[in-house]
Amino acid sequence: MSEFFDARDAEQLLPGLRKARQAIGRGELIVMPTDTVYGIAADAFSASAVAALLAAKGRGRQSPPPVLVAGLSTMRALVAEVPAPVERLVEEFWPGGLTIVLPSQPSLSWDLGDTHGTVAVRMPADRIALELLEDCGPLAVSSANLTGKAAAVDAHSAYSMLRDSVAVYLDGGPSTHGVASTIVDATGLVGAGGRPVRVLREGAVSRARLREVLGEMLEPDPESLDDAPAS
Repeated sequence: MSEFFDARDAEQLLPGLRKARQAIGRGELIVMPTDTVYGIAADAFSASAVAALLAAKGRGRQSPPPVLVAGLSTMRALVAEVPAPVERLVEEFWPGGLTIVLPSQPSLSWDLGDTHGTVAVRMPADRIALELLEDCGPLAVSSANLTGKAAAVDAHSAYSMLRDSVAVYLDGGPSTHGVASTIVDATGLVGAGGRPVRVLREGAVSRARLREVLGEMLEPDPESLDDAPAS
């Protein structure tokens, strides 16, 4: 049976964090608040835990979860390279609602699904999430909902969908923003390709803000493509 802890209550926060850490260590799932929407989390280095996360959401291996990290140093250990433009993105938007896709470190022993050699990484701006990441290491985290349903913006909405597939629910109250992170593909910056950064999903960070940091290294806006003359 799932355990619920109100992380806003000082008397429940510490035991809740302890139970969440124990659950992660056993390869079980937890639900926790982030700065965007609620997330369902698992040990990123436990293939069975990641498989359980995907099964709980009703997803297959073709939809691997992003990985949340406690900071840039952890990101460097997970990816093959951090290009200078990505460092600028991290400096500007982390912690916050920007997920960055890069080639993964080939020496890592993990199985997030069909990643095609990449990993999507983000540092959340939430104290509960960051404390767990500091204690547990990188966590595979996806929005706490069934596939096809709206992302949960509170712990009880997450429970209504995920039920006892999750061992521990940490309730941090309603999400402040309730908007999923923006996802960018920066794999084209690695190596000799020199391809621009692509926006895979626009969310908490707008294209305009990304362009302020990346300039021409960001793909053209869709409007620009529409307005281009036919060749």
